[in-house]
Amino acid sequence: MTYHLLTLWDILATTFSFFFLIAYLFILFQVVSDLFRDHQLSGFYKAVWIVFLLFIPLLTSLVYLIARGKGMAERHRAQVQKSVSATNEYIREVAGKSPAEQISDAKKLLDDGVITDAEYQQLKAKALA
Repeated sequence: MTYHLLTLWDILATTFSFFFLIAYLFILFQVVSDLFRDHQLSGFYKAVWIVFLLFIPLLTSLVYLIARGKGMAERHRAQVQKSVSATNEYIREVAGKSPAEQISDAKKLLDDGVITDAEYQQLKAKALA
């Protein structure tokens, strides 16, 4: 039986190859996701970019990053801001009013004569619970 030992150069070459493959895949996924995120670009131009990405992937990715890189960042930032605002709105909706707001609303109802003092105390106790 013969064993083939990998030389240091073989290990380095393999490591760099995997690194560049993973880096390229990240770039490719970013480019494709940006193409679908861009609502101003027509479907025809999106299809042209995809065709070039399929047949000349590395060159097309680099050209896309150079030509549309600034727009990519702006579209990504807009998507993140939209997502953050939707999350904050959901949290506000689910959380409801704070105890201080509930007590303030109950006090206003008491001052307007809508509820009695006993009902106010009950609402206040419920808000503080």
